[in-house]
Formats: sequence, structure tokens, C-alpha cells
Amino acid sequence: MNTFAIETYSDSFIQLIDPQEQIEVISGGHQFTEGPVWDDTRNCLFFSDIPANTIFKWTNSHGTEPFHHPSHFANGLAINHEGELIICEHQGRSISLLNRNKERNILVDSYDGLRLNSPNDIVVADDGSIIFTDPIYGLREGNGGPAQQELPFQGIYHFNPNTEKLTLITDNFERPNGLAFSPSQKSLFVVDTVKQHIRAFDIGPGWKFTGGNIWVELWDDKNNGRPDGIKFDQLGNLFATGPGGIWIFSPKAELLGRIFLPNKTSNLAWGMNDRKSLFITSSDKVYQIRCLTSGSKYL
Repeated sequence: MNTFAIETYSDSFIQLIDPQEQIEVISGGHQFTEGPVWDDTRNCLFFSDIPANTIFKWTNSHGTEPFHHPSHFANGLAINHEGELIICEHQGRSISLLNRNKERNILVDSYDGLRLNSPNDIVVADDGSIIFTDPIYGLREGNGGPAQQELPFQGIYHFNPNTEKLTLITDNFERPNGLAFSPSQKSLFVVDTVKQHIRAFDIGPGWKFTGGNIWVELWDDKNNGRPDGIKFDQLGNLFATGPGGIWIFSPKAELLGRIFLPNKTSNLAWGMNDRKSLFITSSDKVYQIRCLTSGSKYL
């Protein structure tokens, strides 16, 4: 499928998205867009263009403009509780912080004395903790590389910015990628792009992670793309990029519907004041679709 379309597989889907809703291109002419995040304090969307080595800023009133260049080939983005931008850097092989004065500080760039691979996607918890994935994608030419892999695995990490302690959650993913907290923040969901599935971990006191079983698989040989970014709505439905565009699952992993887009789709974020706008990064463009449901607070 090489065009825009919305397909409904369950009556529950029409309570989330109107099948007649229009999908709007809000920004185009990029190289490869990724890492969207909505900033409530500045009322704007930030997103990365990895090959362009730039983080862009979009507002409804002024459109798109460069915000941070060079971005060290930034990918995933998040906003902390101080309204600062937290960045997954491919070239820096690090998690960095860009404060309100645009001063860059490295938060973490190594584990057990070895350089990280290329931090990819990131979430900030209610207590300020940072969870991120670290595959090898950014070590490639054109994504900040080439660079030598030092760690013998591709991990998922918990970082405490107060103590600066970095803890490995797991190293048994082939390509850990997008991740998201459930609305209760009692579970963490993580994509393995190569294996084309999403796994779910339970989060206990003291950030103890258990489980990690496969929650759902996303296979479709007829459409381009693999699972990458994921986000929850406030009802616990999971919106995931995957072959063909966006897949929407119920809290019980039932496929409710899909949004088909013409190009490879990388990530997504909820935004606007009501969090009913779903922003989607897809190849050289960024899309917006208005939804009936709204995004979870844990972006």
C-alpha cells in the first residue's frame, strides 16, 4: 500500500480515531526524521533529522525551523521535568542534555569503562529517571559513524541523573529500539526491530525489572518497514510504528486498526495542549493526525 489509508479491525478503534480523519503533512523536505517529542512549556514539537545532523522545532504558528545544529546526529528526544531537552546522540555515543540556554552537557557515554554504541530512543520517568536503548545503528556511515563497537551487546539502561548511576536492565535484545512506559508506569515496553516484536517488562520498587516476554509481533510482508517507535494513549492502547505505518493495539494486544503511510515510518509522539494530536515521523516528512483519544502523560 503506497498511499494514505486508515483501516479498522475492531469497533473499539472508532473511539480512538475517526476513520475519515485527514492526515496532514506539517513538515517536509527532510532527509530522515526521527525522535519526535512535544514540549508543553514551549508549545512546540522537536524532532531529529539524523543525516542532516539537526534538531528541528515546529510550532503551529511558525512552522519548522532549525533548533540545534550540529546535533551530533541526534535520534531520540525527551523532555525532563525542568523543560530541558534530553538527546540520544549517535556521533557522541551518549545521552546529552541541552538546557534552556542551549548549553550541551554529556550525562552518560559509557558503561563499565566501554563506550556506548549509539543511544537510540529514550523516556523520562516521573521521578526523573532516564531509560534508553543502545543498538548499533548509529555506528554506521551516515548516522554519525563509522565507529568501532566496544560493548559486546546492545542494551537497555536505567540512568539516575541525581546519582549519575547507569544500570543495565537487559542485554538480550538483538536490536533494542523504541520504548514506552505504560500509563501507570508499572510496565516498560520495548521494541526489538530485527525480531519484529515488542516485549513487556514489569517495574518493581527501586527500578527492579522482571519479565520481558514477547507481548506482540508485527509481521507484514506486503508493506515496507519494521517496528521502531511506540507510544501509549491514556487508555493503555499502544500505537506502534511498523510495516506500512502505524499499528494500534488494545491493552490486551488485540490489533484494533492501522494507519497506512506511503513511506517508512520511524516514530511518533502525542502533542498539542490536549495531547490529541499524533505526530508521526516518516522518511522525509512529519505528519499530524487528530485523534479522539489522547496521549499518555509518559511521553
